[in-house]
Amino acid sequence: MTGSVPSRHHDIAGDVRHQITTGRLKPGERLPSEVGLAARYRVSTVTLRRALAVLQGEGLIEKIHGKGNFVRRPGRKIMHVGGWGTLDPWTAAEPTLRVTVRSTTVPASAYLTTLLKVPTGSPLAEYSCLSLEQGAPHGLARIYIPRDLAPAGVSTTTPSTGRRSRDSPSSAHIRETVCARSPTPDEASALRIGTTTAVLAITRIATDSTGRVVEAALLAFPGDRVDAVFTAHHMRNERPTQR
Repeated sequence: MTGSVPSRHHDIAGDVRHQITTGRLKPGERLPSEVGLAARYRVSTVTLRRALAVLQGEGLIEKIHGKGNFVRRPGRKIMHVGGWGTLDPWTAAEPTLRVTVRSTTVPASAYLTTLLKVPTGSPLAEYSCLSLEQGAPHGLARIYIPRDLAPAGVSTTTPSTGRRSRDSPSSAHIRETVCARSPTPDEASALRIGTTTAVLAITRIATDSTGRVVEAALLAFPGDRVDAVFTAHHMRNERPTQR
């Protein structure tokens, strides 16, 4: 009984993988064009792209739109501290991260209506944040605030760079729901990861002292690039001494 013959695209992926692991292809190095690689391996571009998709799924290469395929740099892990801040999805301990922010006003979708407890179609300030280190993405966040609570001046899409300002609605309670899942196509594209790479997804809801939801944040991090830390504060139930 003979074993199955490996597919051609797996052979190609194995060869490129070997070049990466042995250092022939360096982190950050651009691979030859897909047409050039297809010609080198004497396969169609369809087969070549299947091979590259295997390597993207393994996190060894990343495709940057309009630029080509690159050997992925080893990711330094960042730390997400549960419940830290309200408008800032990144911790203060990561000064090397560059965060780009785009803000606009959007109507509340059915999902955001549920999270923020506002009528469908209500205006919301949306902040799309992407954290990068040396050009490599580390995390993606979409933050939503009821329009009447958002800082003034958020009406059109305005990109900026740096950390969000602390001009934010004050919150008395923060609840975070965490899960591991496959990325959406938009997340995979923004984070430059394969669709088979798991992301750590965090949904954070902040409420004020009256119980009003003042912020909903949807965070997504590549699973191999983040550690999440949550601290529980245990309350001692002290009973009065009986006399």
